[in-house]
Amino acid sequence: MRESLMRESPMPESPMRRVDPDQGRAARWRRRVGRRQVRRAAAALYFLALAVIIVHWGVPTGRQTIAVLLVVGLATTRIGAGWRALLQVVLDWLPFTIVLIAYDKTRAVADAIGLPLHERDIVNAERWLCGPIPTVWLQQHLYNPQHIYWYDAAVTLVYSTHFLATPALGAWLWLRDRSAWVGFIWRVVVLSVAGLVTYTVFPEAPPWLAAQDGYIHEHIARLSARGFVWLHLGDVQRALGHAQAGGSNPVAAMPSLHVGFATLIAICFAARMRSRWRYCAALYPLAMGFTLVYTGEHYVLDILAGVGYAVAAHLTMNAWERRRAAARLSKSSGLLADGAADSEGTPGASGAEVAL
Repeated sequence: MRESLMRESPMPESPMRRVDPDQGRAARWRRRVGRRQVRRAAAALYFLALAVIIVHWGVPTGRQTIAVLLVVGLATTRIGAGWRALLQVVLDWLPFTIVLIAYDKTRAVADAIGLPLHERDIVNAERWLCGPIPTVWLQQHLYNPQHIYWYDAAVTLVYSTHFLATPALGAWLWLRDRSAWVGFIWRVVVLSVAGLVTYTVFPEAPPWLAAQDGYIHEHIARLSARGFVWLHLGDVQRALGHAQAGGSNPVAAMPSLHVGFATLIAICFAARMRSRWRYCAALYPLAMGFTLVYTGEHYVLDILAGVGYAVAAHLTMNAWERRRAAARLSKSSGLLADGAADSEGTPGASGAEVAL
């Protein structure tokens, strides 16, 4: 009798053993929402801090500062993903950071090697190519020492984008399309290394320095930071001027990596667009080239060299990517062929052995 009652009235299932799938999904959803909110709050604080830095100290131009700001900003997107994800941010951007820092060391290497500074020969080559030196002609027609025009502010803003455009595009690609980011960042590294080697073995003075040294008789002013006065950002002007004076190589004029990076950015945008508007991407390197010549930072020869270096870096990486893709395809074809041969079995093998 007792046994029949136990069979008819089974013991209720322990609540510890029962797992409600809806509760599990709700808990996972709350964790995801919590991490998302933390990431958004961290991103808001990051952009607020960046805005304060720009307002009080100007556009970041120091290589180490740009690298730190970039890595910290991207790290906010990986909050809650574990320490490995945060470490991956640092490892991904390490080559780019090394290139930025190495840029400032090329002057010391060139001085240690003792190679001559190129000034007179470049001035003569510019005159042979263009006739009147374009920097001199532009400043004679556009520059007024007593008045700052709107286009002075425009060229200053274009010049300042050099410090932010390449890291910003790299960060955007890193977040959206890692394969495109890999291709872009390696082109940046190849272009940078080529430029750094050239700066070391061929130090060249820009037009403003050649005029100071007497190789250009007409006066040439360095105008790249002047437009900040028109924008009522005098502190930013002083910050950029300080960075130019103490944080960069003043004889790294050939090639112009300002134009080189702008050209790579234009190529990247044009490659990702399918409409006819993609040709408008060429306006950025054109605007940068005009800016650099007018402000006395580069010769036309430097601009042409920068475009050439960028196109060469892009074509070199294209060839390397095609060769690598062909090698992967050949390897996968070989593996498929080996698998097909194995599936035929050895002589005398049974059907069961072949199937296994």
